[in-house]
Amino acid sequence: MQFTIDATSQKARACTIVTAHSTIQTPVFMPVGTQGTVKALDANDMLELGAKIILGNTYHLYLRPGGKTVKKFGGLHGFSKFPNSFLTDSGGFQAFSLSSNSKPDEKGIMFKSHIDGSKHYFTPQSVLDTQYDLGSDIMMILDDLVALPNTQERISKSIERTTAWAKEAIEYHMSQKEKGIGANQNIFAIIQGGTDKNFRKQSAEQLCALSDYDGFAIGGLSVGEPNADMYETVEWTTQFMPQDKPRYLMGVGTPEDLIENIERGVDMFDCVMPTRNARNGTLFTTFGRLNIKKAEYKEDMTPIDEACDCYTCKNFSKGYLNHLFRAKEITYFRLGSIHNIHYYLSLMKQAREAILADNWIEFKKDFYAKRSK
Repeated sequence: MQFTIDATSQKARACTIVTAHSTIQTPVFMPVGTQGTVKALDANDMLELGAKIILGNTYHLYLRPGGKTVKKFGGLHGFSKFPNSFLTDSGGFQAFSLSSNSKPDEKGIMFKSHIDGSKHYFTPQSVLDTQYDLGSDIMMILDDLVALPNTQERISKSIERTTAWAKEAIEYHMSQKEKGIGANQNIFAIIQGGTDKNFRKQSAEQLCALSDYDGFAIGGLSVGEPNADMYETVEWTTQFMPQDKPRYLMGVGTPEDLIENIERGVDMFDCVMPTRNARNGTLFTTFGRLNIKKAEYKEDMTPIDEACDCYTCKNFSKGYLNHLFRAKEITYFRLGSIHNIHYYLSLMKQAREAILADNWIEFKKDFYAKRSK
């Protein structure tokens, strides 16, 4: 991986990440392709939207169709036909979100499959083995994520496990690279610690001392804590992260969340929100959110967003989309998802342009002013 900082404006950064499959300009939002596809869209849609990187889910792909099957097709790139970069998570978040079906211990996490109830044990090494098969450009390590609020004891245990697993993972990855395995794949560690500043500092310093990591993520946020606490935690944590490596905030979030955390020095984001909300009828616009299922849009001949040039907005009206949604037509899922992802990716491009022009403060003011109308 090549990483360069192209410009800064306040703490906001415009960077370039070069992987084996694409050149990624930051700030970047990574659409979520849990099963090797962004829901309702295919590789051509993602290319038309200009996506340079999408996120795949190691837990789900491990269970179905299996890492070895994906490998036979040439990894995620050959399987999905999306030629640009993939980032794959490790399964740590699924241990959190499916906590009734999982149990962590000192060496890994025991999962009970949500598909058939079969048991599987994930370790720092095994999740990398799966990601080697998937052929992702960026691999996340196994971490121990906890819900918030939580006890000091549980958060402390989370940091202890995450650091121990990170050491095991990087040692294993470096040994595998010597064998020619994963030579073009990059590896990120995940900082934990809840919203406690001392814990975040401890986790960040321990993990960032492992200099062979290609990048670092902030995990364990947007899991129930107030937004103000999340922002404060990110601002506190980034000061302990290397300047010369990518910074990734996992699972966040709304357009406002992206703007606030770019301002705090974050480079990379992912979230299911644009596609999930689209499927539920919520569309993001320059001027705020729009609920397409409302009766007021039944005869509305205008596009979702007059300022948007996505395929959906250039061709279809709110009235047509309102009809598709109410008729439960699958076509709505595609058109709504195209618009929402286009909005997110365009917002990132605009943010980058503002940083390059050292115009961040004015850009942020304008972003909020339009949404308050």
